[in-house]
Amino acid sequence: MPRPAIEFWFEFASTYSYLTVMRIGEAARQAGVDVEWKPFLLGPVFLALGWNDSPFNIYPPKGRYMWRDLARLAHKYGLPLRLPSRFPRNGLLAARVALVGAREGWVEPFAKAVMTANFAEDREISEPTVISAIVDALGLPADDILQRAQAESNKTALREQTERAVELGLFGAPSFRVDGELFWGNDRLEDALAWARGAQRLPAPG
Repeated sequence: MPRPAIEFWFEFASTYSYLTVMRIGEAARQAGVDVEWKPFLLGPVFLALGWNDSPFNIYPPKGRYMWRDLARLAHKYGLPLRLPSRFPRNGLLAARVALVGAREGWVEPFAKAVMTANFAEDREISEPTVISAIVDALGLPADDILQRAQAESNKTALREQTERAVELGLFGAPSFRVDGELFWGNDRLEDALAWARGAQRLPAPG
């Protein structure tokens, strides 16, 4: 019988994705649930909703709340936090590399390292030198991986994955999908894992 699994949709510029990326692997292993890592881009999702920027920038009170909430939660989880000097950062290259990593089995340590660079070290994750250094530190062939990440086929795959996120009705990150059931937000990780294990099931709507 196959193990239960969840889809984990995340964005490297997303503050709450940072919290989830850093803890989902261990939480899922303890729950006996597999994770399908789904990097995507929030920009096209926001455009589909009529936003041309992060809602945390569009609505300043919401943004101020988010940064304070992020600080509280990072402290709760024991995660380092250094507010990025630019927000949101461009996570396109990181997402393309993560898509390669998702296929090859090293996406989790890569994603954690990129999130640490962005939200704990205030490094510019859009720069190829930063991403290359992260891949190299994982003991992986950085030049080869970045070349494959920038191949047209991989660019198309990320674009299609982002389009799929819009089709599925995703509106933010992190998001989780379990057998068609959608959960949104870092604080819904445990609920998504419980749903995958069959511990919290409701009849389908309608």
